[in-house]
Amino acid sequence: MPLAVSVRIDMSATAMTGTCSGCENAFMSQFFDIHPDNPQMRLLRQAAQILHDGGLAAVPTDSSYALVCHLDDKDAVEKLRRVRGVDDKHHLTLLCRDLSELATYARVDNRQYRMLKLATPGPFTFILDATKEVPRRVSHPSRRTIGLRVPDHKVLQLLLAEFGEPLIATTLIPPGETEPMNDTEDIRARFEKSIQAIVCAGACPREPTTVIDLSGDDAIVVREGRGEVALLGL
Repeated sequence: MPLAVSVRIDMSATAMTGTCSGCENAFMSQFFDIHPDNPQMRLLRQAAQILHDGGLAAVPTDSSYALVCHLDDKDAVEKLRRVRGVDDKHHLTLLCRDLSELATYARVDNRQYRMLKLATPGPFTFILDATKEVPRRVSHPSRRTIGLRVPDHKVLQLLLAEFGEPLIATTLIPPGETEPMNDTEDIRARFEKSIQAIVCAGACPREPTTVIDLSGDDAIVVREGRGEVALLGL
């Protein structure tokens, strides 16, 4: 899917190494300038390593920029909530490469699977019953559910493949605000001392995902967003 704007290709040492100026300071985030059509895998490998090491990263999706971290890293998940300004009642979302990862993290019947197949990859988030593989700290505390989605974004898909497992995510909205951030220079200015990596691949559509709750007997449209509900026959 084409991005909303063209991307500046910075051939400076900063872009080629994946490090921002001043990154000798351990508290400064690394800035990865990624070509949206021909992503530099060396830089994505560096970003994936930061995530494996417990870092937080801002990444592009097919809806808006998101804040992500390692699902199984308790400290990273707690830091993600602090940076985002949300509590444990806020639904976090698993970003998956494809539906093959689904059964590990969510319980899905044939009807639900057919609906997921129609909508993925794409700008949909599905609320599903979580399996025991999902740590309680990232599922809803009272309902034992988890949000899951398969994004249709080339750079993010390659990062997920390099990382080798799903990432836990939340939309990158600053605390006290309502709109997601979309400019990576603004993200860097605001969060460079609180997150470890920023993956820049141009502007995102800046439209929320459509959220469908499949945890009950009937599919419920929680929020209409960029994903077309008609695709699901709802």
